[in-house]
Amino acid sequence: MQIWQAIVLGTAQGLTEFLPVSSSGHLVLLQEIMDTDFGGNALFFDVMLHLGTLIAVFFVFWKEIVGLLRKPFRRLLLLLLATLPAAAAGLLLGEQIERAFFGGKYLAFGFAFTAALLLVGEGAARRAKRRPFGAGTAACMGLMQAVAVIPGISRSGSTVAAGVCSGAEREEVASFSFLMSIPVILGSALIGAKDLAVGGTAIAAGDMLCMLVGMACAALSGFAAIRVMLRAIGKGNFKWFSLYLALLSVACVFLSSYGIL
Repeated sequence: MQIWQAIVLGTAQGLTEFLPVSSSGHLVLLQEIMDTDFGGNALFFDVMLHLGTLIAVFFVFWKEIVGLLRKPFRRLLLLLLATLPAAAAGLLLGEQIERAFFGGKYLAFGFAFTAALLLVGEGAARRAKRRPFGAGTAACMGLMQAVAVIPGISRSGSTVAAGVCSGAEREEVASFSFLMSIPVILGSALIGAKDLAVGGTAIAAGDMLCMLVGMACAALSGFAAIRVMLRAIGKGNFKWFSLYLALLSVACVFLSSYGIL
């Protein structure tokens, strides 16, 4: 792996983890296009990128994170409820999903699905009758987060769309969606670290530098993406993201027809 590839992948991870365009889909697509060679250290690089995005979340939402630990722990319980579906999907279906979607074969579908979901969410954000954020909203957001384990389907886009469709306030949906990313990203990093400890290879100094650069890029771009996404959710404006994903879906069909994906 070269340092410019680490910069591209780290920046893409940070931006797309929090913008509603699917980080997993973009990373698969970029790795296929760049034909990235991780030298047996793909898992460790993945862990480093996830840690970078976690840094961004903790930096922006540290007050909300501290608030989770205060009585009566209502928000913490809602977060646990919302995390259960994705945790179950990852543990029970993770390997099957990875085999089925390896190489980006169905990325076009995932991107198109997210584009349609964002349009539905934008319409709902303007029409839905507002109601308090509760267990029903958390459960709906959690179920959509589980669906987003499929590459190309955005985690942030799916959870936000589910939250606004349920009628909850957009600002509360936004902050809760970002809080939901913490256990999912942390869980992915821990699983990757476990797999690395079992079957990892030695990491050369040059590769470690690339990975640290990638992690820094993921943190910086993740911070910027969170700010952009918070503004977009506040305005209920997702159409440009939807258009981008629709065009990206068409591009994936084109790339597949030429054997790139």
